[in-house]
Amino acid sequence: MSQRKPFIVGIGGTTRTGSSSEQALSIALKFAREAGAETELFAGQEMQLPMYDPDPGTMTPAAQHLVDSLRRADGVIFASPCYHGGVSGLIKNAIDYIEEMRADARVYLDGRSVGIIGCGYGYQGPGMVLGQLRQMTHALRGWPVPLGVAINSAVVKFKDGECSEPAIAKQIEIMTHQVVDFAEGRIARGK
Repeated sequence: MSQRKPFIVGIGGTTRTGSSSEQALSIALKFAREAGAETELFAGQEMQLPMYDPDPGTMTPAAQHLVDSLRRADGVIFASPCYHGGVSGLIKNAIDYIEEMRADARVYLDGRSVGIIGCGYGYQGPGMVLGQLRQMTHALRGWPVPLGVAINSAVVKFKDGECSEPAIAKQIEIMTHQVVDFAEGRIARGK
């Protein structure tokens, strides 16, 4: 009997196609597929959701698709740019939609591994983003994996699905394998 593949959802990027955070996330999902996972990317246009509104009947089809994918997910990878010292509003709004999972049997991100990538023009901002995304993951009952990836986009460049810095690409790979390995372990235990 074969074990199902883990399903990993990537949420990140900016409204600008090809942003550093979107490209880093795409590389992470490539590593996840190479590790045997099924993946889905929410970036760019898919992230342009209305501000989260908890009132019934306000969910758009795009927002419902995001929530449905997160419900199915075994793992999640967040990648946010640093905007003015923190997580972008675009990413925070997408995370706010997880509130729709508050009454699920698997509440919020319970039992899901979560990888985190922060991008910014400098060294301070990406670290701040990592801290904020870890706090949000904990608040949503997710399991942040040990390695978070802070990317200084003044130094690290992305082009055609490749990262200019092999050490950063390796960090993305290690973080992604932590997400997939945790998800596989939960699947194997029937969780």
